[in-house]
Amino acid sequence: MTIFSRLLAGHLIIITLVIGMSTYAIVQIGRINDVTQSVLTVNNRMNDYVEKLSDVIFSQVRYEKKFIISKDEVFYDQFLQLRSDFDRYLGEMMLIADSPQTRSLLNTIKESYETYQTLFQEELKFLKAGRTNSHNGLNREKERATQSIIDGLETLRTVTVKNATDKIRSLHEIGTELRRIAMMMTALFLIFGIVISLWINRSITRPLSILEKKTTDIGKGNFKEDLDIPSPPELAGLAGAFNLMCSKLSELDKMKSDFFSSVTHELRTPLSTIKMGIVLLKEGVEGPLTEGQRGLLKVLEKETSLLMDLVNSLLDLSKMEAGMMRFQLEPENVAPLIEQTVEEMGPLADAKRIHLEVLLPEALPIIKMDSERILQALRNIIGNAVKFTPEKGRVSVSARRADHGVEVSVADTGPGIPAGNLITIFEKFQQSIIEGSHPVKGTGLGLAITKQIITHHGGKIWAESELGHGSTFIFVLPA
Repeated sequence: MTIFSRLLAGHLIIITLVIGMSTYAIVQIGRINDVTQSVLTVNNRMNDYVEKLSDVIFSQVRYEKKFIISKDEVFYDQFLQLRSDFDRYLGEMMLIADSPQTRSLLNTIKESYETYQTLFQEELKFLKAGRTNSHNGLNREKERATQSIIDGLETLRTVTVKNATDKIRSLHEIGTELRRIAMMMTALFLIFGIVISLWINRSITRPLSILEKKTTDIGKGNFKEDLDIPSPPELAGLAGAFNLMCSKLSELDKMKSDFFSSVTHELRTPLSTIKMGIVLLKEGVEGPLTEGQRGLLKVLEKETSLLMDLVNSLLDLSKMEAGMMRFQLEPENVAPLIEQTVEEMGPLADAKRIHLEVLLPEALPIIKMDSERILQALRNIIGNAVKFTPEKGRVSVSARRADHGVEVSVADTGPGIPAGNLITIFEKFQQSIIEGSHPVKGTGLGLAITKQIITHHGGKIWAESELGHGSTFIFVLPA
């Protein structure tokens, strides 16, 4: 999958989860709204109608009695108006009733009310006919019908309150369920979100980390074409281009090494011839020399020696890089080599009034090493420390027992090395240039050769420094 596809898939999954959660929440909120509306539109109205019907039936009973006593038609008209109100209220209650129990109660009330109305009409007929004996019996039946209506309304009020309570309880249950499901889904979404994010980020950042590491390796001179990133396709294509670049850089590096090797081989013979010629001229083979000629030959001999050292250094470095340098590893103690190097550098340190000190323990582990090559490495490091340390400075050379080996450190009070150069100074022809300090002549090969020597011994070397506070070069040799 491409990076775009991965991001799109991850976002779609998260969006789908969010939509699912939102849909569930909307459905539950709809249920809550339905129950709330039911309480408001059914139960509350039902209670209001119960109160109205109670008032109506009590009022009808009063007007009925007043009419029977007074025979005033006004009371009878009021009675009929209330009957119309009762029928209307009861009809509206039948329309909003939302349970079989409520509808059953309403039907019972309706039947009782119709019975009451029928009995009242019969009573009117008896009264008009002057039959008072039947009047008392009808009164008892009317009272029973009226009481049935009142009891039915009380039962309806109780049922309505209970229904409202049940609905409110269901609201609480829905809310509790919604909260529980929401918490579960939130936790689930969080886990899914983290997993998806980690998967997407890992699938992108891991190849980038590999690419970054490979870039660092290239900076260290490792041009091996081993970058394998199968996906995402964009980074896989970049890895292919990167491997192609490594191949080209490797070819260029080999061409450069071959060129230096060829040039140094070609220069070595004529330089040896020139040096031999200078020696013969100094010995007077071609006749006596004047003082001026001797001075000129001395300068030529010095410069030729410098060129020979440079050529030899290039040859040594080329052999080491090609794995052609043979190391004679023998069990040795590094302490005598340190003391020898410090003694050799003594005159140079004295000339700059530099305090050159050696700090060695009584005993160091015996390690397998090529003493000549380690001596060469020590000369390079200690020589650089003396070279870059200003007058009246300090150079300290120490060694100590390390884990399974020996650690040697050379600290100076020189100008220090910029943080960005702490790795590159071990590359060929690299020198640390510090703004404001006096440049020191050099070929930039000493530390590169030193690193090759230490590496071929199975050790490691690095530098620690802070601008203005000197530098410390440390290398470790395994026992």
